Amino acid sequence: MPQQPTPHAVPDAGAATVVPSDTPPAAGHGAEAAPSTYVSRETPTREEDDPPLAMEAMRAVQILNPSGEVTMPRPDRTRVMCVANQKGGVGKTTTTVNLAVALALHGNRVLVVDLDPQGNASTGLNVPHHTGIPDVYDCLIDSVPLEEVAQAVEGIPNLWCVPATIDLAGAEIELVSVVARESRLARAVAAYPGHFDYVFIDCPPSLGLLTVNALVAAQEVLIPIQCEYYALEGLNQLINNINLVRQHLNPKLEVSTILLTMYDRRTRLADAVEQDVRNHFGDKVLQAVIPRNVRVSEAPSYGQSVMTYDPGSRGATSYFEAAQEIAERGVKEPVSRNA
Repeated sequence: MPQQPTPHAVPDAGAATVVPSDTPPAAGHGAEAAPSTYVSRETPTREEDDPPLAMEAMRAVQILNPSGEVTMPRPDRTRVMCVANQKGGVGKTTTTVNLAVALALHGNRVLVVDLDPQGNASTGLNVPHHTGIPDVYDCLIDSVPLEEVAQAVEGIPNLWCVPATIDLAGAEIELVSVVARESRLARAVAAYPGHFDYVFIDCPPSLGLLTVNALVAAQEVLIPIQCEYYALEGLNQLINNINLVRQHLNPKLEVSTILLTMYDRRTRLADAVEQDVRNHFGDKVLQAVIPRNVRVSEAPSYGQSVMTYDPGSRGATSYFEAAQEIAERGVKEPVSRNA
């Protein structure tokens, strides 16, 4: 997809005139103080007398980090994270792309492996993935080294992507007769000569051999969960599959991160789903929650992440905070390097 110019940061519709009902009142306005358990979904909080455009400009500078001086903590060893959920439309690709860009903009070396035949992660990073382009299929079926198919992402330093073409759609069948079919991707990642801080593997919405390859190659699983009831129905099956892979193929695998996506603060259902997920998974759930935001949906049509398309938007701010949490957790709890 041809690169289109990045539009100027534009406030979300209604951002300048509508005060969210769950926003605590400012001190000194005669309103009662907000309860201590309050968690704001409009992050980060700013002084109410700041103009909306000034707030967006500050957020944009913080996220784009043009000077390169601000860095997120780098892990001591490579963190290989599989972004998985067999339910479609929960934000796996969007999460993969935006977390990768946020970490790369703040000093981390990041590799994105697009393991979905639809190639949406490749589209979101503006990486060519038409027929004939060397892709992850060649690595899985023909044992082509990963570094020969990885492409540098234009405009984002320290970020590389292994694209997926439509050829990957046939890999599920072709892998059936291949020796050590479950560990083909793990071997390719382990043989990469360079060092990355993060390797994100974007999985297809299924529990087939491609997803199993991702789970065997990874040390951590990041599960995006849409804040709707259907998103919880298939979660048990995913957890069961992860446990089977841990028992038989990859004992180091663990569900390390849960990210709540498409949060709509206007509905009680979103709050109920969030509470259920936090009660069940505890500290594995990130405090950052990704809201429904039109900028997040628009960005891929320009071949960009929301981090560069509209860095002042709520969607970009939320993904930036999620990336910060992931980076800080990696420093507190080092994981073994996949080498």
